[in-house]
Amino acid sequence: MLLYDTVIFDLDGTLTDSCPGIIACSKYALEKMGRPIPSDETLQRFLGPPLADSFMRYCGMNEEEAAYATDLYRERYNPIGWKENNVFPRIRALLAELKKRGAYLAVATGKPQEASERILSYFGLLPYLDAVAGPKLTDLHADKADLIRRVLPESRMKHAVMVGDTPGDIKGGQDCGIDTVGVLYGYGKNDEILAAKPTHVTETTDDLCHLLCPDMPAPKGYFITLEGVDGCGKSTQANAMEARLRQFGYSVHRTREPGGCPLAEEIRKLLLAKEDGGMCPETEALLFAAARAQHIHQVILPKVAEGKIVLCDRFVDSSIAYQGDARGLSREWIKEINQAALSKGMPNATLYLRMSVEDAFSRRLAESEPDRIEQMGLSFQQRIAEGYEKLMQENPDRYVPVQAAKPAEEVTEEAFQKLFERLVREGVL
Repeated sequence: MLLYDTVIFDLDGTLTDSCPGIIACSKYALEKMGRPIPSDETLQRFLGPPLADSFMRYCGMNEEEAAYATDLYRERYNPIGWKENNVFPRIRALLAELKKRGAYLAVATGKPQEASERILSYFGLLPYLDAVAGPKLTDLHADKADLIRRVLPESRMKHAVMVGDTPGDIKGGQDCGIDTVGVLYGYGKNDEILAAKPTHVTETTDDLCHLLCPDMPAPKGYFITLEGVDGCGKSTQANAMEARLRQFGYSVHRTREPGGCPLAEEIRKLLLAKEDGGMCPETEALLFAAARAQHIHQVILPKVAEGKIVLCDRFVDSSIAYQGDARGLSREWIKEINQAALSKGMPNATLYLRMSVEDAFSRRLAESEPDRIEQMGLSFQQRIAEGYEKLMQENPDRYVPVQAAKPAEEVTEEAFQKLFERLVREGVL
């Protein structure tokens, strides 16, 4: 049973960590005006209240100067700053679970409403909300209690609560006659929040989940692999996927194959050394399988059980494509020696970066000296590509194909959108 069936949230410092973008845009405005730049500690106080109020209070501006500073701030914020933001861990899951149980959810924020809705939509939080209230772009000031009243139906006041990270959030809720939660993981000063006497105080987002939804399910883990021929951009996209997943509030464990744990990393050295000692294809395949078995038991399964997203550069599909299709070993034998993966640790999704072998091989050779396997040449890579295409046809539900020859930023956008939609659909929040 929910403690409150109506929850009004602040945005900055409560649902999202917008500190990097707000500080960068505030510095931009002050530099353009030739004004002294306060410390980052002072600039953190810009998070929450309307910008003009902060420029006046902390930078000694009058109202006209504050209005100009706000316009300059938006010069950088509109194209860049609004994306310099992160969803706090567990927030998406909390909103989804509250909504599932019939709660009325809204946001009341000092950030302009248009920008707030754009951020909430971009990070996939808007669908969980019934209403959003923020000042208009032309408003220099906003009263938190008025914003709360805009999203709080009269019929919902009896079991309503305001959640925020500043004394202004607490006072706004109190002025509306509803309970309040002061969160200490945001940007407000803890002593100031406590002095405002909120009904409840939570130190972490886990504490907030426990308060608002006491029997909320534990986080659901998920296993994502990246596959493709050498040079397709896996490392670049693995970096980008990790950053985007963290930005959207997910807990991520990044790993790779062969490797990912001490024993498997030692095997990696053997497999990729240029002097292979005459290693035959069967030995190569068995070493990959041995490293993978250790990796699965020591890292992948435990991290997924903890509720993390495991993001792995290559997995068993690489063995099937490289040692099976390219080296000519039996696919069935490759699968047999990889039973640790096939029976216990197969990925939930595989991001497959598709690219012509010629383009990928040219790109790979331009980046650095090839390792032992990459030195096998173009025809070897072509057989690998054919193996991946076959795997994609055999595993349409698991494979997430993306054309990787486009600019890296475009590949990232398409790949992440596909993965994020899949995560939400499968309840990984």
